[in-house]
Amino acid sequence: MRTARRASTMEVPSFLRQLVKETEKMVTFFFKGGRRESGTDEYFENEEDVGRPYLKRPVLEKDTEEGGSKWGVNYGMASMQGWRAQMEDSHTCMPEMTDALPGWSYFAVYDGHAGRTVAQYCSRHLLHFILDTGCVTVDEDVDQVKDGIRDGFLNIDRHMHTLTRNETWDHSGSTATSVMISPRNIYFINCGDSRTFLCRDSQVVFYTEDHKPINPREKERIQNAGGSVTLQRINGSLAVSRALGDFNFKEVEWRTQTEQLVSPEPEVYELERSPEDEFLVVACDGVWDAIGNEELCAFVRNRLQVCDDMREICSQVIDLCLYKGSLDNISIIIICFDGAPKVTPEAVQQEAALEHVIEQKVAEIINVIRSKDEEPDLLYVMKFLASEDIPGLPPSGGISSKKDCIIGAYQKYAAAFRSLEPTDIGGSDDST
Repeated sequence: MRTARRASTMEVPSFLRQLVKETEKMVTFFFKGGRRESGTDEYFENEEDVGRPYLKRPVLEKDTEEGGSKWGVNYGMASMQGWRAQMEDSHTCMPEMTDALPGWSYFAVYDGHAGRTVAQYCSRHLLHFILDTGCVTVDEDVDQVKDGIRDGFLNIDRHMHTLTRNETWDHSGSTATSVMISPRNIYFINCGDSRTFLCRDSQVVFYTEDHKPINPREKERIQNAGGSVTLQRINGSLAVSRALGDFNFKEVEWRTQTEQLVSPEPEVYELERSPEDEFLVVACDGVWDAIGNEELCAFVRNRLQVCDDMREICSQVIDLCLYKGSLDNISIIIICFDGAPKVTPEAVQQEAALEHVIEQKVAEIINVIRSKDEEPDLLYVMKFLASEDIPGLPPSGGISSKKDCIIGAYQKYAAAFRSLEPTDIGGSDDST
């Protein structure tokens, strides 16, 4: 088994630090995808964001992890607080699930809301509740495994409900999206609006359904429990219809556990494994708010051909979602099978050629600005490049996914202007 590596305080790339140091206008332009209207001071733009606490600047440090199993299942994980005032995501990565189940793996992302207690508790204990049902065995009766997963969710939710009455817990809840991988099957498990998909033979062949209050089946249950759906939320408040925790929405005495305003029941699907399976993506809605299934699949496939560091690829996805306007906490796990794309010399060479073209274009833009005796402006450079037709950019990532290359070139060619800043002039006498 490959040893898992973690970096809870991973160094923030210089290009992101550069963005944060720029004016608020520039920061807002990049990290909100250019959506902010001039003269607007709000950091949210629709009813889905109303009432959510946001920071003036995003927290960019990432928690990353990678590892693998002797059965050829390798993974990378990254998470970031982003614009939200608190980090409420948690995760579980077990490439080797238990000695009693050789060849089995389990990965999950828990997206907490109104606190992190439920998400953290589930990340530590949910798998144990599933295994304690005794339904997940080496013999692998598929229907029995699915029943055990469902019962494990209901049992941990019932247990946490008891804890809230006896201990000091917050009023938090958490979605959960996860995969349990056996030697023969992949079990897709989802409760809430986080999401998982499988890429097989370069295509998304399966993805989980988001549980939203406006879904007809979910809306019917909510109304049957005496609730309503207003502004796409349960009673105008909660934007997910299935979740663990959220016990303020589970107090209708005449309804069963799965018939409450918010249901803890997961949907579980199985898919037989194939040699053409490439990778799984397990992520919270901070990812899906910014990018779709097919777009992310294409981007990850492209990155796997030029980078063999799974943590780095996960980090690139997070940065891309941030640039595209995600305001939420962002967590993602990528699980690769033997059929996943591999780094090739041709792809690496093409990537190097692309970055050379980008650097040349940055130099040309700065030279034009210099000819006007003006200081190069990074925002102008970025916006100009965004309007250019540059072949070979990562699919679905576009120029946004090459911002570190752009800013590296900007810093290089704008050095002459930066040397005139007051902080540098004072040290000019020491130069040789």
